[in-house]
Amino acid sequence: MPINLDKPHLWKPDIARSVDMYNDWFMLFAPAAFRETRSQTARDVAQALKLTRNLAALDTHILRAHPGILPALRMACCPPLAVDRLIGLSGASPAMVKGMEQYGRISLRLAASDQDAQLDRIIRVLGKLADPDIFVWLGRDDPARRVETQRAAIIVADRLCGAVANPIIRNAQEKRQLAAIKGWLEARGYSDTSGQTGLRFDKMAAGTFSLRLNVPIRQEAGERSVNIPIDAVIMPKLAQRRAMPVFIEAKSAGDYTNTNKSSYLGYEAAEGIDWVWEHRIDDLARLGL
Repeated sequence: MPINLDKPHLWKPDIARSVDMYNDWFMLFAPAAFRETRSQTARDVAQALKLTRNLAALDTHILRAHPGILPALRMACCPPLAVDRLIGLSGASPAMVKGMEQYGRISLRLAASDQDAQLDRIIRVLGKLADPDIFVWLGRDDPARRVETQRAAIIVADRLCGAVANPIIRNAQEKRQLAAIKGWLEARGYSDTSGQTGLRFDKMAAGTFSLRLNVPIRQEAGERSVNIPIDAVIMPKLAQRRAMPVFIEAKSAGDYTNTNKSSYLGYEAAEGIDWVWEHRIDDLARLGL
């Protein structure tokens, strides 16, 4: 039985309520999240400057030993470099650069000589584009003064904070939504099996759920399958043997240009994809839960 996909007359008022709910949460959460992010990025930048002796000693050995400083170094450029732009300019392996960015490590699959060659390409770009208006001591004989390095660290940290704060806020919003689903299910006697080793969506017991479960999806062309992380996978209490669980993806309408605008909902409805609004979370019961 459809929940919301067949009720277009409710979509606009529901979007308005969803935006209001998000905005109320944002006003409470975002300032604290930004302060926490700002504090962490300031430490990251200070560490990057310390390790590289204020960019004067940036070499392959430093970057190989401390690949996690790469985001701060990108923000030290003029203009600040996005990950893809750094990859394009340097010609370095996308997998290597993204591994350094996301996980702070370099893949062991690359031979040491390959690592050095690619890191050298990255360093040449970073050295050439280092912002001379921030790192005013580069190219002069006397070393950087404390006030200069402090000022540079603040500027780079602000750049880095702006680049990472929005994803942090989006992730926190998603965690809050999953917590709401978890609370709703547990209040009705469902058991959380999240993180259980070897858990498969098609082997879940009735009355259980798992958050962020990888589900293998077979691609249309060929026999290869890929794992797709599903935000919430729920096996109804009354599910019969071999029944499929309910799959839920967390979304949010932060403003009227977000993906939850009416045209987007129309596309989802046309594909037979239904949804439940957080401000009317009890509609989950209509999924047989």
